[in-house]
Amino acid sequence: MKPDEFMKKYGFVEEDEKEHSLQENAKERARHIHRPNAGTPFDWEDWERYRKEHGVEEGEAD
Repeated sequence: MKPDEFMKKYGFVEEDEKEHSLQENAKERARHIHRPNAGTPFDWEDWERYRKEHGVEEGEAD
């Protein structure tokens, strides 16, 4: 029996832990778009286009 199975079986785990995979991190970043800290000119052009299309002010999307 794996340790996590043991903990679930005997009630030591109260809630499922959030997965910290690259895929989950990418999904989270996509859900919460924010101003890029650095990047290519293309990243900044995408950011400016997103702001204009969605009417986002500087502080709103963080």
